[in-house]
Order: sequence, then structure tokens, then C-alpha cells
Amino acid sequence: MSDEDTLRDEIERWLTRQMPIIQAHGGTSAVREADADSGEVVVELGGTCSHCGISNVTASNIKGDLLTTFDAVEDVTVRVPSTGDTGADTVEGGRGGDLQYATESSEHF
Repeated sequence: MSDEDTLRDEIERWLTRQMPIIQAHGGTSAVREADADSGEVVVELGGTCSHCGISNVTASNIKGDLLTTFDAVEDVTVRVPSTGDTGADTVEGGRGGDLQYATESSEHF
């Protein structure tokens, strides 16, 4: 398994464990890119996330948590397509989370 696959797998497992409320609310998420060499990660949210008023908060929480949880991650982009169709070949886990407030640690999920 390559480093990229390993990082992707780790992030997929993290999303599955940490973010069950995304699926509970009809949303989906998928890791689109995970480059272990550059540290760049792209996560895409879809389903009902595309029309959710707080998807920007979920995206911000994902970005912040990935940056603090994974040493190999240097840059995170979270996309939320307006169509709701991510074209994801996986919708594993259930992903989401409560809002994170400034007084909470990154372990808020």
C-alpha cells in the first residue's frame, strides 16, 4: 500500500468514527485526494450537505481537526458541491459532528 493510500485510508476511518451525524442528516463525505508527500487533502461533502445552512461550519471543523489530528496533513480543502451529487463511489460510515465552539478542543465530536 502506498503512503497516499495509507493517508487516505486513515482519513476515511477518521471521518467514519468522528462524524456520524453527516450520514444521519442525509449527507455524504468522501476523501477525494490525500497526498502524503505534499500533505494536501481534499474532502468532498454532498447529499443534504450541499443545501445545509451550517455545512460551512462542518467543513471548518473537518479542516481544523484534520490539521491537528494528522501530522502528515498540511493543507485541507473541503468542497460542498451545490448540486449535492458528489459522484462518490463510497458513502461509508456516517459522518458529521456537533458545532465546535472556541472553548472546545478538537475532540468535540
